[in-house]
Amino acid sequence: MESLPFRATIHADKYAGIDKIPVSIVLDRVRSLYNVGAFFRSADAAAITKLYLTGYTGHPPHQGITKTALGAEKQVPWEHHWDPLPVIDLLRDSGHQIAVIETDTHSIDLYEWQPAFPVCLVLGNEVDGVLPDISERADVRIRIPMLGVKQSLNVAVAGGVVMYELLRKYAALR
Repeated sequence: MESLPFRATIHADKYAGIDKIPVSIVLDRVRSLYNVGAFFRSADAAAITKLYLTGYTGHPPHQGITKTALGAEKQVPWEHHWDPLPVIDLLRDSGHQIAVIETDTHSIDLYEWQPAFPVCLVLGNEVDGVLPDISERADVRIRIPMLGVKQSLNVAVAGGVVMYELLRKYAALR
């Protein structure tokens, strides 16, 4: 696998100029501003193309987001939309594979998934997950292997796991 270049320092004004992986993320109805901030931080670290914050998901500027994003909210491109469905439809129409991160009977293992880039990851509410209307639009449903007693991860942790697996798979293609 080809290694990714090390970047010691990326300044806010330079994020637009770095190579990004062709992955966008839709966060729908994420309650915790700290989780939203963590997504900004992870999205910056993995060079994600864009975050779409939908429903009542908090968005910058907000102190709770800034506390965990540590400036990434000023770097990573984002938009807020109340309804996630038109966003998902637009991304699908532009060629994105829609991948819902959700454990159900139709989900495939993250490590077995062969993504078709560009990819749109969809993550939902911390308690209720992804809405059925959104799941029905998915091209694929992805589950993260859970080997312990608990069968779920914090939404921001789950997002980070999937982002870095996509980063690894994208690097292997290049």
